Amino acid sequence: MGNSALKAHLETAQKTGVFQLTGKGLTEFPEELQKLTSNLRTIDLSNNKIELLPPLIGKFSFLKSLVLNNNKLTVLPEELCRLKKLETLHLNGNHLRQLPAAFGQLSALKTLNLSGNQLRTVPTQLCGLRHLDVVDLSKNQIQNVPDSVGELQAIELNLNQNQISQISVQISHCPRLKVLRLEENCLELSMLPQSILSDSQISLLAVEGNLFEIKKLRELEGYDKLQRRSLRDFVLVVCIPGKKS
Repeated sequence: MGNSALKAHLETAQKTGVFQLTGKGLTEFPEELQKLTSNLRTIDLSNNKIELLPPLIGKFSFLKSLVLNNNKLTVLPEELCRLKKLETLHLNGNHLRQLPAAFGQLSALKTLNLSGNQLRTVPTQLCGLRHLDVVDLSKNQIQNVPDSVGELQAIELNLNQNQISQISVQISHCPRLKVLRLEENCLELSMLPQSILSDSQISLLAVEGNLFEIKKLRELEGYDKLQRRSLRDFVLVVCIPGKKS
């Protein structure tokens, strides 16, 4: 990519607060962006070949959205965790095996997408994020869901297409969890905590493509309670005064 083209993108970003440069074969994070650390609210560098995110990423103190889908990232720098205003982080289709130890310092984070990486467990760092709404960990290599998941504040947790065979009963204690997606894993019905059905906030449970028939799930004690929660939440969504269903 020529310098003149990059300069044009930088000039636009200075005016709009949005820097978007996708599918250009970039192998490095553009150092020229450090001139705009106080301007940028959004950076989108998806569909490139970036292998490393430099420490200077921590200087973008006003950044709200960072999108780095489909690159070649294997690690994230600790400096990323300084972005106190970051609300959206998309890292689909990289090669990440873990998150920085200080990841829980991203206190404003609401949406985290880590689909298609190489994670082997649900990162414990996520449990310190009090404003987290949606977590997508689908298409990783996760084999079990640990006890720490009980502290997760997310409303939706997507664990589809992993290798999960065990789930801690603590998942039933997630205070805000409404949607749990577990499709295409390695779960036996006996390994699915019954408390998810009878004693949780979950109202949408997606478990197709595991090692049991869905009709067997419907026969379990507590399934009727899941159905009632599902109906209740559906009514709340479509019947809000002034809204059309």
